[in-house]
Amino acid sequence: MAYRSRIIGTGSHLPDKIVTNAELAKTVDTTDEWIVERTGIHQRHIAREGETTAALAFQAGENALEAAGISASDLDLVIVATTTPDNTFPSTATKVQAMLGMAHGAAFDLQAVCSGFIYALATADNFIRAGQAKNVLVIGAEVFSRIIDWEDRTTCVLFGDGAGAVVVQAFEPEDDEKTGILSTHLHSDGRLRDLLYTDGGAGSNSCVGKVRMLGRELFRHAVSNLASVVDEASEANGLQKNDIDWLVPHQANKRILDSTAKKLGLSAEHVVVTVDQHANTSAASVPLALDTAVRDGRIQKGQLVLMEAMGGGLTWGAALVRW
Repeated sequence: MAYRSRIIGTGSHLPDKIVTNAELAKTVDTTDEWIVERTGIHQRHIAREGETTAALAFQAGENALEAAGISASDLDLVIVATTTPDNTFPSTATKVQAMLGMAHGAAFDLQAVCSGFIYALATADNFIRAGQAKNVLVIGAEVFSRIIDWEDRTTCVLFGDGAGAVVVQAFEPEDDEKTGILSTHLHSDGRLRDLLYTDGGAGSNSCVGKVRMLGRELFRHAVSNLASVVDEASEANGLQKNDIDWLVPHQANKRILDSTAKKLGLSAEHVVVTVDQHANTSAASVPLALDTAVRDGRIQKGQLVLMEAMGGGLTWGAALVRW
């Protein structure tokens, strides 16, 4: 019996606190014009004191379960992709599991920075294909604001907090039925870790550390790697790039989104963009954008949706889904 997986519900949650570029300019040497021109970002959501990654993840997960029409008791597995866990251990996923009232199944965190959701979705897909799970809650959640150096204008303007989630369910496809998650593609290159990293960690100096980035080099690799993995996903499924109905990219920077779309020959109308309102929410970025496009009606049944991301590591990947 060959199982495949499909996304049956999406959800998201953002902190209610919004920080605009104008507000940032009061404390950082920057301007609204400078930020918008270089990033496309107008505002970001920032978690309040006591508002944790698990709290954001739980709300996004609840919303995804509601959209899917199932309850936590139907879940076999919870995966939380995050770079900003509540604790070094236990995992944020086990906290979410408890908040959902689950006393069964399994839960774990996955860390691939901004690519985390794609990695987690691939993991859920493979659990289902292996027959080890039927319903999986996949969440990307971050409070990135807590690892930002708020005196470094090159990084602090880029990031925000939030969470997005999907429910992935097993199904038995009909003969030659090409729906659900068609394929996932994951990559990494640890030689490039110095392009985006934190200068701390439990295993090195007992500090959380702050985000450090070499923006120009990162931009170059992002455009090249993301275009390459989109080609890989298309070729693996015998499709042309113009078969893609929606590109749901990691929301890092509007210039990266524009450059990637141009390299792929995709028009702006086929790219889901939320970076202007959410900024870069790392592992939460793709599911937040996905939920936005599902709920506003852009993504429809039968359409081809390509999600892709690149993050520190460097890590990058893509998932191709027939909705």
